[in-house]
Amino acid sequence: MPSPIVKRVLISVSNKNGLAEFARDLSAAGIEIFSTGGTRKHLESAGVAVRDIAQYTGFPEMMDGRLKTLHPKVFGGILCRHDNPDDMSGLEDHGILTFELVVVNLYPFEETVAREGVAMAQAIEQIDIGG
Repeated sequence: MPSPIVKRVLISVSNKNGLAEFARDLSAAGIEIFSTGGTRKHLESAGVAVRDIAQYTGFPEMMDGRLKTLHPKVFGGILCRHDNPDDMSGLEDHGILTFELVVVNLYPFEETVAREGVAMAQAIEQIDIGG
């Protein structure tokens, strides 16, 4: 089965080093970029065209950013099987776009818990489930 052509990417990262350059390359290749709050602001400030995932889903970020992308309009677009007509029809029926590429990185949990005297609450804040 051939891989689908990348038309759309979701970017949500904590470490933004090199991100603007990477996103510019994606945009130059004609790939539409969607992003979450802080990442979106970073890309916009670097002059990269980006769509707000909250506007797309119609659901705002909440719980201090813990909940951003856990939505059927996001996960449906990631999990769909491009070669499955029922999947694609379901997306179309519900106005769900496909995401062929997802760019994420995790919070530095290991570094955080390795620090002496770190509180449990600080460690918990570094657990990233991709909300």
